[in-house]
Amino acid sequence: MDKKLLDILACPVCKGPLVYRKEAGELVCKGDRLAYPIKDDIPVMLEEEARKLPAEEEV
Repeated sequence: MDKKLLDILACPVCKGPLVYRKEAGELVCKGDRLAYPIKDDIPVMLEEEARKLPAEEEV
């Protein structure tokens, strides 16, 4: 993931910062506990495509 792109991307729900999880291939919003997938090196920043993180999963 390009560092410059990561710096300008924000959660579409709360506009908060995102954390890049390289091993999982996703961008995570800690505030909303949502994980946005990265498909073919393109972040899919749609709320309906995001995975809700279970309470026991560390953010």
